[in-house]
This record gives sequence, structure tokens and C-alpha cells, in this order.
Amino acid sequence: MASSLRLISGGGSTGVGPVAARPVAPELRNPPADYTYDGSFEGLLTVLFRVYDRKSAPNSIQAAGTAQGGLFAQPVAIDTDEVLATRTWDGLLRFMPEPARARLYHVFLSEDPERELLLFRYADMALRAGRDISDNYADATVRRMQRLAQQLFREKHRMEAFVRFEKAQDGLFHATIEPDFDVLPLIASHFTKRYADQRWLIFDRKRRYGLYYDLTRTTIVEFEAAGQPSRRGEVAATVLDEREPLFKILWQAYFDHVNIPERKNLRLHQRHIPKRYWKYLSEKQPRERRFEPIKNKRSQ
Repeated sequence: MASSLRLISGGGSTGVGPVAARPVAPELRNPPADYTYDGSFEGLLTVLFRVYDRKSAPNSIQAAGTAQGGLFAQPVAIDTDEVLATRTWDGLLRFMPEPARARLYHVFLSEDPERELLLFRYADMALRAGRDISDNYADATVRRMQRLAQQLFREKHRMEAFVRFEKAQDGLFHATIEPDFDVLPLIASHFTKRYADQRWLIFDRKRRYGLYYDLTRTTIVEFEAAGQPSRRGEVAATVLDEREPLFKILWQAYFDHVNIPERKNLRLHQRHIPKRYWKYLSEKQPRERRFEPIKNKRSQ
């Protein structure tokens, strides 16, 4: 294990990029193994460490709850070790700069079915090359990593733009989302800075967890089965602030007022705001009250 510690860990926590010394990667000469882990990013980093400790390349890496092995497969269960995960994470800076290392986490959040093996292949390539490989677009793994990261950040920016809050009676602002990727960890900073003067909760209905800001800090919260939101992830009308329906009508009225029917371009509109995001937007919901322009008293 000592050789693996020297290989994976190192003094790269300063984030300044790869250092000059490049240890040689050990040969993974033992038979490949099917690894399972707890599904966390720290767990996956622990798996990466154990791969070189065991000198056994991964035939597969799967979360324990969803692992599907072969008839005669003997999965190797890896327990998450936060110390080893941190050393592995810091040690990656010996072979790649900070942006390239961050891409590993971003691809993990993409929830791609092959993300674990993809991350291993990318890290292993960088380790054996002894340098940054993020610009080697001739390689299929590098191209796939770049594509997934771009898709993730596109979803992140859309969530930051399209999330709409509803105010509850206790003053909490609530929003329910269902993004294609697990972007909550990436949008936390944006909403914490933008809405620092109010309590809010953003709930990911697909992944059953959320972000809660209490005017001091933003934390990750999970919901037990008994306290889950409704089937559509909506807040019950009985807990909404009594003015919330009025706010919705006013926003819809504003949208209708600034809209110019003669310049309608549905194709361009859907390109910038795809239909799958319309469920978050108040202006896209059915009108509960017909919009009527405000009459000018002087013209009466």
C-alpha cells in the first residue's frame, strides 16, 4: 500500500497545477475486478485508490444499490475512506491542473451510466502520461468528458435562469426542479449570493433531496417518505402565502403586456427556453384570469 500512497497522494493541494516530479504508474497486472461502492464521489475516489493498491484494473465500477454483476462475478466492495479520498483528490493535481481535476467531479454529477469507468480511464491516462491530457481531443475519453461537462453546465445555467420560487405562509420561498443532471451542488453558490436576504428551499424531485438556506448558510436536506411533496412536486395551496396567487397573476400580466405578438418566433423561443423547462415558469402556466390592460383614466 505504501507505493500506492506515494503514487496517488502528494503535495498538490495548493491548486497550482502539476509539479515536475512524475512517479511511474504501477502496472495493473492482476486480473480485472468488479468494484462496488456507496455511490458517493468520495467513495469513487476511494475506489480509484484501491485499484492501484490491488493492482487490479476495474472491469466495472458500480454503486452498490444498482450493481449488476455476471453469473460468476465476485464483486469487490470498497468502503468509503474519506482520508484516502482526500489524498487521492489532492494527488490528482500532480497530473492535471485544477480545471481538469474539477471536470472529474462535474462528469460524476452528470450521472452518465458509464461515468465511473470513464473517470478511471481519464485519471489513469493522465497518471501514465504524467501531464495534463485535457486538450487531447483526438482521444475518445477526453472528448466524452468534455461533452458531458458542457452538457452539465448548460443545465446548470438554465436552472439558475428558470427556477421560480413560491412563498409559503411561514416566509419560506420554495421551488421544485427536476433537472437532467445533478446540478444542485453547482447552483448552491448562485442562489446563496442572489437571495441572501430570504429563506429558501430548492427541492430536486427526481433525486429526492434539496438545498435549504436559513439566512446563515446553505445545507443539503433530505426528505423522509412521510414528508415528501406531492406527486408533481408542488406546494399545497393551503401552505402558500395568501398573496402568492396574486404574484403569479401579476407576473403573467407583465409577460403578456411586454409580449409582441407580431414578432412571435416559436422556433427561436424554444431554442432559448426548451419546452421541458416551461413547467418552472409562471408565464407558461394556464391563465387563471384573463389579462386586461390598465385603462388610462385621462382617456375615459
